[in-house]
Amino acid sequence: MSSGQATSGAGTDRPSLPEGRYGSARPQRREPRAWHKWVLVVFVLVMGGVIAYVGYNNIGSAPIEAQRVGFDERPGNAMEVTIDVTRDDPQRPAVCIVRVRDISGAESGRKEIYVPGGEERLSTVVRSIGKPVTADMYGCSYNVPEYLSSP
Repeated sequence: MSSGQATSGAGTDRPSLPEGRYGSARPQRREPRAWHKWVLVVFVLVMGGVIAYVGYNNIGSAPIEAQRVGFDERPGNAMEVTIDVTRDDPQRPAVCIVRVRDISGAESGRKEIYVPGGEERLSTVVRSIGKPVTADMYGCSYNVPEYLSSP
């Protein structure tokens, strides 16, 4: 055996290194501490709660909804549309959009309706560019444009 070579330990293929020449051996990888796991669990639960809250507010029941009750054809390519409005705050003013459709199903007319506080049923006449055959609701909002709410 030469003087610069290290000898192998009994039954191992890895040669032993001279002490002090290559530094200390790498530290063994430690398992994460228990509190790291708990911090991760709490973080995941908080994030899940935030996602559930945002999802419920965006996908949950709408604060204002309207339903078409009826429609009746009027002369001059127009249609009278009657709607019922349901709100979580009945005294709060709102705006709803109704539309009429032609025989092909394309939208042929639309109108914004101001819904004052306390009103539940409204009727309006929507003009059409062609002969309307049906009417439906596009949607409602509490964000009333200024031109609708001003006298």
